[in-house]
Amino acid sequence: MGKLDGRVVIITGAARGQGEQEARLFAAEGAKVLLGDVLDEQGEAVAKELGGDRARYVHMDVGREEDWAAAVAAAKESFGPVDGLVNNAGILRFNELTATPLAEFQQLVQVNQIGAFLGIKHVAPEIEAAGGGTIVNTSSYTGLTGMAFVGAYAATKAAIVGLTRVAALELAAKRIRVNAMCPGAVDTPMANPALLDPAGPSPEATEAMDELYRRVVPLGRAGLPAEVARLALFLTSEDSSYITGQPFVIDGGWMAGVSIL
Repeated sequence: MGKLDGRVVIITGAARGQGEQEARLFAAEGAKVLLGDVLDEQGEAVAKELGGDRARYVHMDVGREEDWAAAVAAAKESFGPVDGLVNNAGILRFNELTATPLAEFQQLVQVNQIGAFLGIKHVAPEIEAAGGGTIVNTSSYTGLTGMAFVGAYAATKAAIVGLTRVAALELAAKRIRVNAMCPGAVDTPMANPALLDPAGPSPEATEAMDELYRRVVPLGRAGLPAEVARLALFLTSEDSSYITGQPFVIDGGWMAGVSIL
């Protein structure tokens, strides 16, 4: 028996990174999964590997309301009533706050913040109709504390924590639990674009990133997408049945403080 047997879950940003690992783990635990992303070739490949009886991919720009409506319809058509959502899709840009173009700031708000809002807006009524379920939003370590050169990103992730708390309060009576994950450094292409190089990151780039993590993360390394997926599974399953409205930090101890050792 899987922890998600009988569940139907929409996961955004599911073509790679954290979303891909969440889709794989959820399917392994018995869920039927609707994968949404704008990376069509990669998303289709993941869904095909998981199998048509357990996964379907749809092109989905989370900042577009019509894409949410289409994704919900596709999930219901393929698998039945939807009772879970993981708002995973997001983008990251590095820039000094006062040098950030307005268009860049607005782009991050549209994808990260409005995308999460639209997910809650469109999927919560479906979860209520299904008799209850879960929403897991993806915030960030930076949504709870500051980090230089990611001001727009941090602003959207702080907003997601606020959305999570309000949604949890409003949806509790409808048997919907809403929580947020706050990852620190995770080894994905979004945080480490060098991973997108077909040849892979250079040894010099890898060593520089590893040294950074050794200095700032108490556990001495970046997190793995699969580790974040296991937190998403916990918050989606009955293992967390008495938890709602909470941000969960998963950062290797980074937020605890700076070690002098």
